[in-house]
Amino acid sequence: ENPSNCCLSYPLAPLFSLYELIMGLCRALMIIFLSLTILAIAFALEESIITYVDHKWEEPSRSIEEIRWLFEDWLIRHDKSYDEVTEKEHRFEVFKENLRFIEEHNHPKNNHSYIVDLNYFADLTMTEFKSIYLNARLDINGHSVPPSSDEYMVRQGDMLPKSVDWRDKGAVSPVKHQGHCGSCWAFSTVAAIEGLHQITTGRMLTLSEQQLLDCNKKNWGCDGGWPDIAFAYIKKNGGLDTKEHYPYRETKGTCKRDAVNVVSIDGYNFAPRYNEIALKKAVASQPISIIIRSNSRAFQFYKSGIYNGPCGMDLDHAVTLVGYGTDPHNGKDYWIVKNSWGRGWGEEGFVKIKRNVNTYDGKCGITAYPTYPVKKKCSFLY
Repeated sequence: ENPSNCCLSYPLAPLFSLYELIMGLCRALMIIFLSLTILAIAFALEESIITYVDHKWEEPSRSIEEIRWLFEDWLIRHDKSYDEVTEKEHRFEVFKENLRFIEEHNHPKNNHSYIVDLNYFADLTMTEFKSIYLNARLDINGHSVPPSSDEYMVRQGDMLPKSVDWRDKGAVSPVKHQGHCGSCWAFSTVAAIEGLHQITTGRMLTLSEQQLLDCNKKNWGCDGGWPDIAFAYIKKNGGLDTKEHYPYRETKGTCKRDAVNVVSIDGYNFAPRYNEIALKKAVASQPISIIIRSNSRAFQFYKSGIYNGPCGMDLDHAVTLVGYGTDPHNGKDYWIVKNSWGRGWGEEGFVKIKRNVNTYDGKCGITAYPTYPVKKKCSFLY
């Protein structure tokens, strides 16, 4: 071997191989560039609809392709699909209209105290949303309401906390999802009992809404119901089973005779109605079952902030009041309400509703129908 030729032991590549190498590098760079461009567009679309808190608003001029991309991304996020192409196209049209509403609402010029956002309900019209998720058979004029208890009557010298949040005390179970069933009344009832049980025993048990759907014959299962009727059933039945032993199925079924009544109540009462101070006093002692008006697109797509938007005409949705407070930045008072539409709705499943409003029944009728379970040994103030 000639040492002087060792530098030639790796022969020079032919010219055509060098050309192929250069072209391959160009193609790779082009793919990287296009990938980054697509990611940038996707991120921009994501930011433009998911939140407007950064105030980077520009007047929307979306193409059909952009809206279609948002729709397909939304389908993946929420694990939704449709059996027919025509149904998917119909849902796309509904989605477009809801998107338009959300973008118009969140425009900074409107200066709303809350924002709305695409959520699980973005492919539903208001009529469809109401028929599936709201309490269709409530008629407060046809329902006998007994006199309110004087337990939480406002009295001279009452000293109430400046703020209450039962989540901080462990008296609020994780947010649940009622699914395609108008069972909000059961979730509101159960949440109030879960809270009272934790307050009186120090132990949080997650209880069964399904038992109420199956066994409480005086309510209507997925077609709606009244929390006070549910409380009456629980007292008469001797209690409720756990969610683990009697799991939720989103439909009314046959009452299980092997249900174990692990948590009982001694009765229930109505807090003084149409009185925000009395309601404040009540929730300072325990979570309260309430019924509100919620038939509005703004409430359907509520994301965060203090809700002061339209509520609809009728009491149609049972929820649970778990506290109150005041925004330190703007001084606005609010109620803290637990919903049953999953953690993807609102503020991780909760909504702040404006407090201290100049209407006879509070914002969205929040003071119209406050009921709460009773345990005789319960004596607790937040």
